[in-house]
Amino acid sequence: MPFPPHPRTALRRRSLLASAAGAALLAGCSGTPDSTTAGGSLSAADRARARAAGDSEALADRYAAVLGAHPALAARLRPLRAEVVRHAQAFRDGAVASPSPSVSSSASASSSSSAPTAPSASPVPGDPKSALKELASAERTLADRRARALLDVPGELARLMASVAAAGAAHAYLLTEGAK
Repeated sequence: MPFPPHPRTALRRRSLLASAAGAALLAGCSGTPDSTTAGGSLSAADRARARAAGDSEALADRYAAVLGAHPALAARLRPLRAEVVRHAQAFRDGAVASPSPSVSSSASASSSSSAPTAPSASPVPGDPKSALKELASAERTLADRRARALLDVPGELARLMASVAAAGAAHAYLLTEGAK
């Protein structure tokens, strides 16, 4: 007979799974196709896709800033940052990034180890634990924003956004609970 999970951990896992399941159900509903409007301007879906890509790029820059300030965290943060870079690329490309290594994801992963090219919006906390908490908070905030945006985007983009939101929630968990 397996031991029951710790109540606090079980609640968070259930919340994460319930959020991901709800997002997947919402994403299953398809809307209008991603395209430009009759006037040639960007559609709401294209604007949402560009905003999501920019958000992922800003988060990747934040990871890079923390890596620059706390090199000892590199083994822990580089894989997460590489995923965030792939998320940004998936939004830019309009396609879901494949989980298996490929030429494009290898290029993204190799570029993910470099230092940030632009300064981050706020200074990185001097304490590594505080820096991890700040990253976890940023991941959680972005995942929540993407989950709310699911109602306003068409099917395929909603599925991508739901997947990336679930990954962001998992990253937040790994940055906080995973360290305990």
